[in-house]
Amino acid sequence: MEDPGNTKFLSKLRRQGIDVPQPSPIMGNIPEIKLNKSLVQCSENSCNNWKDPPSLDCSSILFPYFKQWTKQYEHHVNDALTFVTGKTFSFRLGTVPVLYVTDPELVREINLCRSLDLGKPAYLQKDRGPLLGKGLITTNRAVWTHQRKTIAPNLYVDKDMLPVVIESAKALVKSWECMVESEGGVADIRVDEYLPTKNNREQWRLEKEIYSMIIHASKECNRGTTAEAMIQILMQGAKHGELGPSTPEQFVIDNCKDLYLAAFEVSGISAIWGLMLLASHPEWQERARAEQFWNDALDSHKLGKMKVLEMVVQEVLRLYPGVAFVSREALQDVKLGKLVVPKGVNIWIWLLELQQDPKLGGADADKFNPGRFANGVSEACKNSQAYIPFGVGARICPGQSLAILEMRVMFAVILANFSLSLSPNYRHIPNFSLLLEPKYGVNLLVRKI
Repeated sequence: MEDPGNTKFLSKLRRQGIDVPQPSPIMGNIPEIKLNKSLVQCSENSCNNWKDPPSLDCSSILFPYFKQWTKQYEHHVNDALTFVTGKTFSFRLGTVPVLYVTDPELVREINLCRSLDLGKPAYLQKDRGPLLGKGLITTNRAVWTHQRKTIAPNLYVDKDMLPVVIESAKALVKSWECMVESEGGVADIRVDEYLPTKNNREQWRLEKEIYSMIIHASKECNRGTTAEAMIQILMQGAKHGELGPSTPEQFVIDNCKDLYLAAFEVSGISAIWGLMLLASHPEWQERARAEQFWNDALDSHKLGKMKVLEMVVQEVLRLYPGVAFVSREALQDVKLGKLVVPKGVNIWIWLLELQQDPKLGGADADKFNPGRFANGVSEACKNSQAYIPFGVGARICPGQSLAILEMRVMFAVILANFSLSLSPNYRHIPNFSLLLEPKYGVNLLVRKI
């Protein structure tokens, strides 16, 4: 039998003009998802054409069922709710009801909502507990508020951060130079091996080892580095404020995990996709180099003048945002404009679809064209809500400025030293687990300039 609670959710949404694919009693829409994906997802062999620019439509490859449901329900909209388009519907993952959103006006309402009743989904702690713990990414209400106040002020970019980021990029360049020289001028490099990967996440599952390592670091640190200073800040935050069920030690550990994932791995994966895109479009490599002055050391003033580089970073984040969707859960009934989202319903803002919608981004929305950002973000899309790579609302990523800085420096230092092209060994197979990442890595042919 259908679970009464879920029937209630679905009925409330249907009455407000939100269509729902018919779910099975226990599995929800999971059987349909599996069947649909197996029928229309392209095989890995058919995605292995490296000679042409790779297809950037990850949504059709990874989530074909969303495309099917969008077409199925795009004309079934309650006229009384004109702000909800046919791209808003609900489905169920097992017993979890999910509201799928790519309507920019509904995204705007979510963006404007500051209620703590719109929080992060419970499944993040339940299913991803060993990985994410109870840190800034997963907690809600008073506990999250305290964590945000503790961490966010220390993630804003200042003059002390730039040299650290530059030195990290130079270390990568040095290792590549050795490889290029040893290979006679051109090296086939799997670039993701030099940036954070999912192996780091898998190691975190060894909780006892990670627990001991971070606690040891917190006791030994003396604020000599940025990392040590952040651990000290977390230790102070653990002493003062709402911790919920966490111990002070767990507060430090969980937020160290979340900071690494958000500050390093997410931006690292976006940088990997960015290098793939630059390798596919040598004309943008040349344009980025043309505006740079390499006779002197890179500094914040020069970095700020590199407008083409800024456009490239913004376009990379549009096509390959660090996360595929922004998730929320109604912890109580939440009103978003005219729509009331019942308690317990999850909301997924699907960035891959929203940011590549031709109705919002133009006919070339699925193409790599940094020039769309020539006049800033506001002119790149027909609706400002169609570009939200760092999330929305009160829970927008506090480290977005640092992430952008890391990508800009990485691209600037690499392009100053190397030219890039796709390797014959590159297989364009996007994969989604926790993040959107290349399943088999990214192989590039790297030449010293």
